[in-house]
Amino acid sequence: MTQHVLVVNAGSSSLKYSLIDAKSGAAAATGLVERIGEDESHHVHHGPDGDAENDEPVADHEAALEAAVQAFEDHGPALGAVEIVAVGHRVVHGGDRFAAPALVDDELIDAVTELVPLAPLHNPANLEGIKVARRLLPDLPHVAVFDTAFHQTLPPYAYTYAVPSSWQDEFGIRRYGFHGTSHSFVAGEAAKLLGRDLKDVNLIVLHLGNGCSAAAVRGGTSVDTSMGLTPLEGLVMGTRSGDLDPAIHGHLARVAGRTAEETDRALNSESGLKGLAGVNDFREIMKRRAAGDERAQLAFDVYCYRLKKYVGAYYAVLGTVDAIVFTAGVGQHSAEARAAALQGLEHLGIHIDPVRNAGPDERFASTGDSPVAVLVIPTNEEWEIARQAVEVIADR
Repeated sequence: MTQHVLVVNAGSSSLKYSLIDAKSGAAAATGLVERIGEDESHHVHHGPDGDAENDEPVADHEAALEAAVQAFEDHGPALGAVEIVAVGHRVVHGGDRFAAPALVDDELIDAVTELVPLAPLHNPANLEGIKVARRLLPDLPHVAVFDTAFHQTLPPYAYTYAVPSSWQDEFGIRRYGFHGTSHSFVAGEAAKLLGRDLKDVNLIVLHLGNGCSAAAVRGGTSVDTSMGLTPLEGLVMGTRSGDLDPAIHGHLARVAGRTAEETDRALNSESGLKGLAGVNDFREIMKRRAAGDERAQLAFDVYCYRLKKYVGAYYAVLGTVDAIVFTAGVGQHSAEARAAALQGLEHLGIHIDPVRNAGPDERFASTGDSPVAVLVIPTNEEWEIARQAVEVIADR
């Protein structure tokens, strides 16, 4: 019996949706509405009969979801003909209030609204998607799945910053971590690939896309992660700096007159690979590197060096490691990045097989006798959201 879940991911100017069978992960249809509120919006619906595209203006998220519902009706599968058990919503920040997915009600909406200061760019859009979907699909249960929830198992010594304790009490300043839905999904798939119970394996999971994060996962439980209060901390990313000296803000204010907002914007949108090489697309970095571009080479080296540091740190945190898992766009597709990040770690039992590493699809990238497996596993956050939504409504 199929259990279809409509998964909704509302961004500030976009709405991504998928109709997924929570049991098999098969997507009956997916779609994306971009540039919401602009004169030139774009809507693409990938249905059973192929792709349908529309460039008519979409005024707001309500109009975007109405367009999505209509696309199901016009291009399939019609939502009325499919048994949908729930609507699953991605919510970026659940603070320390949500350690698990939760059924949406007015109390949850109030709580997520109170958390907006922790994710001012994301939670308002997520909330708008929830409110719109509840109005348009009032007869279905709605479930919020939080990016931060998987990391709520971090011990206090891992999530606490060495700052005045009142900062955490009054302003919620601590490590929260993100990409939790991806880390959770990939950890489970890694255990399957290893033929082991998730509770019996220690993993270092590297989610490497335009946003990047690492997680130390012990027995299916996150015990440390690289992103912090915000998604800025940790690894070098497409446009985010990752770790840096926090005094940089004050220094730039003194010597350049830059405001905190200006520096924050630059660290989030103009740094990382873009800041180092002028582009944030890793594929373009690799093309320029192959052509001898020194800035692209430096960007690649900084990126992979930071990865190696986190692998070493999380190896120490876990004590023993069964597998290092690469996922998301760069993690899945860049054999060069994987090899460079793990080069020189053979004494830790990590041995890359060049042929396996260059192969396609879900696989082992390590040698057959490597004490620590190196895995490449595509993430599927939409499927994970669907599965978690089904678990929540089953418990009602």
